[in-house]
Amino acid sequence: MSNKRKYLETHPWINFSVNLAKAGHQFWMLLGEIQSKCEHIAGTPLLPSIAREFYRVYLAKGVSGTTSIEGNTLSEEEVLQHLKGKLKLPPSKEYLKQEIDNVIEACNLISKEVLEKQNLKLNVEEIKFFNRLVLKNLELDEDVVPGEFREHGVVAGHYRGAPAEDCEYLTQKLVDWLNDFTTPGEDLKIAFGVLKAIIAHVYFVWIHPFGDGNGRTARLIEFKILLSVGVPDAAAHLLSNFYNQTRQKYYLRLDQASKKKDGIISFIEYALEGFRDELKEQLKEIRFYQWDTIWINYVHSVFKNKNKPTDIRRRHLILDLSEQKEAVPIKDVRYISRRITRAYEGKSEKTITRDINLLIKKGLIAREKDKIRARKEIILAFLPESVALRSILFGER
Repeated sequence: MSNKRKYLETHPWINFSVNLAKAGHQFWMLLGEIQSKCEHIAGTPLLPSIAREFYRVYLAKGVSGTTSIEGNTLSEEEVLQHLKGKLKLPPSKEYLKQEIDNVIEACNLISKEVLEKQNLKLNVEEIKFFNRLVLKNLELDEDVVPGEFREHGVVAGHYRGAPAEDCEYLTQKLVDWLNDFTTPGEDLKIAFGVLKAIIAHVYFVWIHPFGDGNGRTARLIEFKILLSVGVPDAAAHLLSNFYNQTRQKYYLRLDQASKKKDGIISFIEYALEGFRDELKEQLKEIRFYQWDTIWINYVHSVFKNKNKPTDIRRRHLILDLSEQKEAVPIKDVRYISRRITRAYEGKSEKTITRDINLLIKKGLIAREKDKIRARKEIILAFLPESVALRSILFGER
């Protein structure tokens, strides 16, 4: 009687190897760029209040991506509202919140574990625990047992998971393989960690060891690996968001990865390119936060020790004008905020004009025909002023 595993015949692509010699220059350049951007994000200071909001926004993106790709219909904004305790749903849709809560709980547990440097390596029991978490308190098919390897065949889209009899063996072999990954050096830890995370995702989805929740479990494995190599928490949610935004391509590349020789390289490069682009957008958001903070400090420095009512009004005018996404018609200036409306109540247009002219003289306001805007670009000492730059700063974000 042969002891040969069935998956070797049905799923020969699950061979626990990746031929990186097939990767081109673009592949390696993406990895280097990703490491650089992750290090940049990790070393960027933000005010605590801004950092908390920033984390919450990207947690919402990641959780929304993780659940939406599996069919959850809550939008990213609704997930964010739920994180703030403001989302109300009818009883018939409460299960959608439960799916969200399960992933949030799992992400928080993983973050705490990695932060405390506990159990950084993967193990099979932890993966089973992840699956129990994502399926907790959900209605499931009767043959699905959360956290237990399936005893039946499964099909996801056009893909059939590995034979049920091999699931436990394959999951253990995957864990052993991943834990044996070696990094060429500490300075390349993030780059090779990202590579490891994506490979883990693909292989786990190929195996599909559980009756349900495999995609969510795969993304939690990926999330833990990213955190454990130093990818910032907010950035570690970006891949889930990218997969969801490009889900048609995601499923296509997964399908191709199992059908083409070295097809996994194509999937990895797709994921790397998406991760790089998401990191670019995240860095842009961080710059907005930083520029706003520095600009506000600069405005206050201009009005330092000036506490007359006229000085306070003018300071409030430039600060509230700074929050406008577009240049404001001069005739509408008194309506840009409630406090500005109150400040100019009973005052003539001449007062507004005088205040604007003084702020122009101080270099804080730029006038463009019959409109004005805050000259926030003056604090970008080492960046060239250009139309493109101004569109980034003052156009639609």
